[in-house]
Amino acid sequence: MELSRPSRLGRRAFSALAGTTVLGLALGGSTALPASGAPGPAPTGPPPGPPGADGARHRVALKGDSLLVDGRRLALWSGELHPFRLPSPSLWRDVLQKMRAYGHNAVDVRLAWNQHSPAPGAYDFTGVRDLGLFLRTAAECGLYVVLHPGPYIGADVDAGGLPGWLTTVGGRAGSTDPAYLRHAGEWLSRVDAVAARHLFTRGTGTVLLYRADAPGSADLDLLRTRMRADGIDVPLLHGDPPLARREPGPVRDAAEARRVHFDRLARGSTLHNVRMAFGGTSWGWLPAPSAPAPTYDPDAAIDEARRPTDKLAPLHQLGQLLRHVPDFTGMTEAEAAVRATDARVRVRHLADPDTGAHAYVLRNDSAADVTSTLPMGGADVEVTVPARDAKLLATGLRLGSGRKLAYATVQPMLAMSVGRLDIAAFVGRAGEMAHLVLDCPDEPWPTRLDEEAAWAFDRGQLHVTVPLKEDRLTRVRVRGGDTDRTLLLIVADDAASLRLWPYETPSGRVLVRGPELLREAALDGTTIRLTGDTVAERELEVWAPRGITDVTWNGEAVQSGLGRALSLMAVWPLPGVPDPVLPALDGWRRRTENFESRPDYGDEGWAVADRRTSHSTTPVPDGRPVLFADDYGFHYGDVWYRARLTGATGLERVSLSYRTGADGLLMAWLDGVPLGSHQPGGAGDGKGTWTGTAGFGLPTDLRAGLRRTAGSRAGEGSKGGEGDEGAVLSVLVRRTQHGQDAYREARGLTSAAFEGASPEVRWRIMGAAAPDPVRGPLNNGGLYGERHGWHLPGYGDGEWERVSPAALSGGDRRQGVTWYRTTFRLDVPPEIDASVGLRLDGPRDRGTGAHRVQVFLNGWNLGAYVGGRTGAQHTFVLPNGILRTRAAANTLALAVLSGGGAPSGPGPVRLELLGGAAGGVPVKPVPSPGRPRG
Repeated sequence: MELSRPSRLGRRAFSALAGTTVLGLALGGSTALPASGAPGPAPTGPPPGPPGADGARHRVALKGDSLLVDGRRLALWSGELHPFRLPSPSLWRDVLQKMRAYGHNAVDVRLAWNQHSPAPGAYDFTGVRDLGLFLRTAAECGLYVVLHPGPYIGADVDAGGLPGWLTTVGGRAGSTDPAYLRHAGEWLSRVDAVAARHLFTRGTGTVLLYRADAPGSADLDLLRTRMRADGIDVPLLHGDPPLARREPGPVRDAAEARRVHFDRLARGSTLHNVRMAFGGTSWGWLPAPSAPAPTYDPDAAIDEARRPTDKLAPLHQLGQLLRHVPDFTGMTEAEAAVRATDARVRVRHLADPDTGAHAYVLRNDSAADVTSTLPMGGADVEVTVPARDAKLLATGLRLGSGRKLAYATVQPMLAMSVGRLDIAAFVGRAGEMAHLVLDCPDEPWPTRLDEEAAWAFDRGQLHVTVPLKEDRLTRVRVRGGDTDRTLLLIVADDAASLRLWPYETPSGRVLVRGPELLREAALDGTTIRLTGDTVAERELEVWAPRGITDVTWNGEAVQSGLGRALSLMAVWPLPGVPDPVLPALDGWRRRTENFESRPDYGDEGWAVADRRTSHSTTPVPDGRPVLFADDYGFHYGDVWYRARLTGATGLERVSLSYRTGADGLLMAWLDGVPLGSHQPGGAGDGKGTWTGTAGFGLPTDLRAGLRRTAGSRAGEGSKGGEGDEGAVLSVLVRRTQHGQDAYREARGLTSAAFEGASPEVRWRIMGAAAPDPVRGPLNNGGLYGERHGWHLPGYGDGEWERVSPAALSGGDRRQGVTWYRTTFRLDVPPEIDASVGLRLDGPRDRGTGAHRVQVFLNGWNLGAYVGGRTGAQHTFVLPNGILRTRAAANTLALAVLSGGGAPSGPGPVRLELLGGAAGGVPVKPVPSPGRPRG
């Protein structure tokens, strides 16, 4: 799967956030410093505080590789999140709070034009598309925003985010064609109107940087003028093509995350981005052919069910390091090269000229663990780097007042002052022996607070050793020496580091240990009020400013006392979360459809497919009509064709050529008789299009029937609408997605050929009805049931056939579409955040035919199960908000497309608990209107 593949300019823009050289354009006065005559970067010092809509004016500047906010250097550690992939605005807060807790100070946001614009000139920023709400939430969560509205965003979205209607208008996307620029400019102006109300420079929000497409460098002045006119006065990012090639891709595990992000740090970057911090769901007809499954980026740091993954540990550690150890924002490559004794360990040496601190990025690309010696801090230090992993070590860091790190064999994570304490945390992998050495001119007085630690004082240095155990944290208190402040050393493995939470309040910094998540901390008189999540029973330990004597957790008082680490320790563990009981899915009802295949079906209201020219890049066959679905306004989902064949006597074979995105499908009928189904094979054209030609021989009985009924229909008065002469060919095409880099490639039928006869052919076409005003233009396709509301809550299915859950595994082997509906209720307590999925295992015997199951929850199209595909997705996350979890009814509808060789049932269907936590955020139901009456 390819993730977030941008256009060329999009790659350059993204590279800015990936750590490559960035050019900041001055937009609107003195917001961005000019390139020439500007003062040098700010010296190393504390970064600016957490951002918010504080009502004050701010200055933002890009100077070389440094980002300056109000003259102070900021290391940007953003995580990418696509709001359109989480169609529940309440959950935006949940994920944003988790990103902030895991060390991010910014969120990188792409906006999909096609989500907001169902037609030229029509724009919708309400409901799940409420950009203003998202930007307000990001500010309330203390995150800067890097905004990327495109127009082209890549991101494995249908057509790279370009709206479907753009395929049928003049002007090629990404060009300087005036027709395209007019539409793109209108889109950007609509976004800018919202963004301008949330700019960090104005103190009305936290939008810090802006990224946008431009056809080429010659047009940047035009873009800059537009943005100025729209009131956008933050720096615009674009990059340099040679540097864009260093754009990192997604990472598979924690070790690769360390290699990728440490390498970017070693190159002097202060602009970092994690792609993806949260992957989310490519619901409906949103996904591009490059990533057609509903789950977007299964390797994201926070998974689709909003749970932390293994790769979060290094990201959390690095984010906290960049925030709480300012030396790392001023690191540049040191003049003196450093080499390990084993050449398999490559070393990058960095230094901060302001503080004298040094850092060493050690990378081992071999398949074996390597133990080597490295000169650090005036000593030859033995270090082990695991296979295909990396380490970040440091020397010369100040650990509070009067103490300095000589060297360590584990990574620093944070150094902060809390009340009367200086706290320094270091992290490594379980099974390692951590060795920390502190310069101490006078012998200090260490105290072991956890039994694993040991120490020795030798020639002005305190040596502390700690064996790292799985999910264990070790604390050592250091007093005396040449300072009256106490230093607390914390050494943790990866798992334990994920329960260590620094937090900045207006009254001082806080450090919390224990729970699975800390969302917020607030100081109220003598009380610190904490909110967060627990999964298992957890200890709670809090380091807070002086005068804090009491603790609350999620609004409840916590009995606590003063611990040996000068912390507030909870007397009793925080409670874990019980697993909620999920109901079995029963009460199913079933109904078949594909009425469009019947010869007497009334298609008078369908569009006549008789055009001869197209804006598509796919050639129109000579002498034949345009059959491309987009040309008739059907841009998403399934599309039906009906052709009346006059003079079809003697017809022996029908050949149908078609184009689809990934997982396309075609079914055909002649006079209501199934001809068969077809799926395009191969790897496609590399740009997201699969082509196929389905050849169907007519059964003997059908050929005989054509001869018997030749010319007999004209006087029967059936509902065909055009004299009803001849046979009726019906074709259903699951056309799926537009390619990201070839959005004008045709979808649907491209041509038809006939053997044994040369009939006159008149085509009609039908696809999705008007876009759903709440769920958006990418929710519905052209199935009969979709056009008539069978997927919506409140649809009257009382006359449908009742079927047992066991019947779902089989069903008739019929070609066509069969719908299944049921309702269910959940009763999850309000203090529990439960993530629930729908599990589809598919029919036990798929046969040889095509099999697709489209999943609708409360009318929301959450994606398709694709039978027979290797690696097909079986579990579909049901986002809370769309999923009603508080004793309210949910409507589940499944549309099954089956070829003649496959059962028409979806297979076993069940709810599955994906995760749960005590805590969470309040969730408002997402509007899910039912079928209109009348």
